[in-house]
Amino acid sequence: MRQWPASLQSATWRVSLFTLLYLYQGVVAGFALTALVNHFAAAGASTADVGQHLAVVGLPWVLQPLLWGPLIDRARPFRMGPRRFWLVLALACAQASLAGLLLLGAPPGLTAVSVVLCLHSLAASLADTATDRMIADSVPAGELGRTSAGTRAGFVIGSAAGTALFAWILETAGFAAAAGALLGLTTVLALPALLVREAPDDRVVSLGLRAPPYRAEPREAAPAKSFMRGLLAAFRTRDAAILLAMCFAIDFGLALFQVPFAVALVQVHGWDAGALSRLQALLALLGGTVGALGIGAYVDRVGPERALRALLAAGALAFGAAASLIAAGLEAATGPVILGLASVVPALLYVALLPTVLLASRAGRASATQFQIYMAVMNLGDVVGAWLAGALAASSLVALGVAGLFLICARARPGDRRPA
Repeated sequence: MRQWPASLQSATWRVSLFTLLYLYQGVVAGFALTALVNHFAAAGASTADVGQHLAVVGLPWVLQPLLWGPLIDRARPFRMGPRRFWLVLALACAQASLAGLLLLGAPPGLTAVSVVLCLHSLAASLADTATDRMIADSVPAGELGRTSAGTRAGFVIGSAAGTALFAWILETAGFAAAAGALLGLTTVLALPALLVREAPDDRVVSLGLRAPPYRAEPREAAPAKSFMRGLLAAFRTRDAAILLAMCFAIDFGLALFQVPFAVALVQVHGWDAGALSRLQALLALLGGTVGALGIGAYVDRVGPERALRALLAAGALAFGAAASLIAAGLEAATGPVILGLASVVPALLYVALLPTVLLASRAGRASATQFQIYMAVMNLGDVVGAWLAGALAASSLVALGVAGLFLICARARPGDRRPA
């Protein structure tokens, strides 16, 4: 396979680009969803305030399929590449949004920070839609597990590094310095999108459309009515209903437990916010690197659905163990163990979940929109869980409830194609 010019026709460039793009997402998530949350929790923000912040930042990811799926599916291809044009445009807007953090002053209020990061999520969700469609179009089915492992490793390495780095900067230099470092680091990570093309003959930078005849898929110009019929038909099966429910339940359960537990460690049990951020980063790193690569190989060997059921069962056992530790009054003493149980095993779920969703979304005229609907339902679960977490404590009952959700998902067996 020709390696230059850099394009997605090369497996090496595919893995490199997709891993770096998810590394970008992880760095921002480490700053916005962990280091910043712990920083404001230490400053006195309540669980409700934290939940509201997470919900506001996550809202564009819930609206992602409505905003960007049809745009990516039905747009005419640009000379830069049918997906890469939108990727580069979205990353430019995302960086402009992050620059807005520098205008908030020091120290800013959590609400103002949430609004700016919501704008970033709006642009980043478009970049994510384009990236996922590029993965679906370019990665062979036999490589989906390894690709999912690479993207998951990129995300968690970025999240871990971002959490640890920005927790330290927030603690020692303040918000403005952390925002400036975030802008600089993410700009470097976004640059490879300008280098790697979808096809070797794509333009590096161009605003022009491809003149017919152009390299495209027949479904790209589908009329709106036909597009909607195909989209609705894709979700009228039992498989789709089960997968949608599973996507919602996984992130809903995780947010319902993890948000109040992290706040309680800082405000009730006296943990240092920086130390908590570093521990969360380390746990994410363990699960998302060696663990993700091993699970990726396992997914390619046994298939994503079988691997996903096994990991859901392991997640149920992990939350059951966490519930036992909390019920025994060991919440403060075994905080790192509980955090590990609630984060490492569930993190590995996504390595098997991504190929499952991609395979369920590849057919039809609305594949990008189908995939983003599954992802949006997952993000909706995260937003709803974070919002409801404001009224809950991280109790053994909540942990048992999450274990039950995971167990129900593990016993669900897609395969019946009858209408739901």
